[in-house]
Amino acid sequence: MKVINVDVAIIGTGTAGMGAYRAAKKHTDKVALIEGGTYGTTCARVGCMPSKLLIAAADASYHANQTDQFGIQVDRISVNGKAVMKRIQTERDRFVGFVVESVESFDEQDKIRGFAKFLDEHTLQVDEHSQVIAKRIVIATGSRPNYPEFLAAAGSRLLTNDNLFELNDLPKSVAVFGPGVIGLELGQALSRLGVKVKVFGRSGSVANLQDEEMKRYAERTFNEEFYFDAKADVISTLEKNEAVEVIYFDKSGQKTTESFQYILAATGRRANVDKLGLENTSIKLDEKNNPLFDELTLQTSVDHIFVAGDANNSLTLLHEAADDGKVAGTNAGAYPVIAQGQRRAPLSVVFTEPQVASVGLSLRQIADLYADQSTTNYVVGQVSFEGQGRSRVMGKNKGLLKVYADQSSGKFLGAEMFGPAAEHIGHLLAWARQQQMTIQTMLTMPFYHPVIEEGLRTALRDAQHKLLVDKQTMNEFIMTHDNAIKLVI
Repeated sequence: MKVINVDVAIIGTGTAGMGAYRAAKKHTDKVALIEGGTYGTTCARVGCMPSKLLIAAADASYHANQTDQFGIQVDRISVNGKAVMKRIQTERDRFVGFVVESVESFDEQDKIRGFAKFLDEHTLQVDEHSQVIAKRIVIATGSRPNYPEFLAAAGSRLLTNDNLFELNDLPKSVAVFGPGVIGLELGQALSRLGVKVKVFGRSGSVANLQDEEMKRYAERTFNEEFYFDAKADVISTLEKNEAVEVIYFDKSGQKTTESFQYILAATGRRANVDKLGLENTSIKLDEKNNPLFDELTLQTSVDHIFVAGDANNSLTLLHEAADDGKVAGTNAGAYPVIAQGQRRAPLSVVFTEPQVASVGLSLRQIADLYADQSTTNYVVGQVSFEGQGRSRVMGKNKGLLKVYADQSSGKFLGAEMFGPAAEHIGHLLAWARQQQMTIQTMLTMPFYHPVIEEGLRTALRDAQHKLLVDKQTMNEFIMTHDNAIKLVI
């Protein structure tokens, strides 16, 4: 048994692990980077990059079939499923290759292959060949697909985003479970490529939107392309005769039995911490058995152990994992000196069409912010893209945008959008939120004509108008109240 003593041990070589390694190496040369699986991040191998390749192919097919509105007729569109999947795999492997090159460029003496498990709060057992004794440890083990037990009955017909992109051809039909980011992105893309798709939700969630009006709008819009029930009543799934049988009640309440070539489980991910031997430490866990941690320092309840990226099950996004890795690696390397990491304004994007963007504080967070106040203390500015100039010119004029602002200060709090170019408008709004801008200041920024961003200006103007009306109403109330006091006196 080989015994290795280091200052910092990092478990996992994904986005967070690589960031932690680079940061820790700035403080000490005694770093161990442990990996039991294949090199290559979730994003590059099974996540954001292959999914966007599928979406790009789907958009090419879909828009070629939407040219009539411009007076252009296309005779025939055909989808070569094998060619689509071949390009996805080729480009995916190229992206993964860049990640592997990065890991391979790290000092060879720092890399240890094998699965790590805690023996105590400073000792890691790596397979049967090594023990790593570390002064500080960073857990960056990533996540994996998580799905309810009844979907397991699909057997070999069950797909997740971890194996969907290994298919050699497009499937003929797919039942998608989970109308979140992964489910709607992949479901719509497959539908646009000619796959028969039905999407089933359970709780009514739609792409993580919180505004009820926007949620209903999005569900109606998706239903124009494929069957989507956000509150489906599914009885069972069962692998049967080289297919999977799904029994469910349709939207009219009719019990229906339908066969699909595959089920795609897109019902969330779980942190890869359940096999780390955390029970051999005193790390405090939440109700899902994930480590509790400080969001600014990424310290667990054991102050020399940190958790970063998908492993902390917080914001499972590449840019958040990269930031996490830098914070955790810096603090592990510089320990006992601990610094709070600078967090960016929250930003998430769903690459459906229309796209979805969420920025800053969510509606739930805003409600909590003003929970102890008797009146609503924020305003909502909104716009519909159905009549927005550039959107109509492009034939992409579906969607809503709502921006939220503090009533007293006019400060921009957050936004939700289901509409065209949400990935770009989302970035503008995230920058504004990070700079703590007010609605008035945002309206002094340049808006070119004609662009989709003019829709954002309309929403900001709506918010500004409501802020002025609210202030006028408040002033009138104060004046009336003061006069009433004077009369009493």
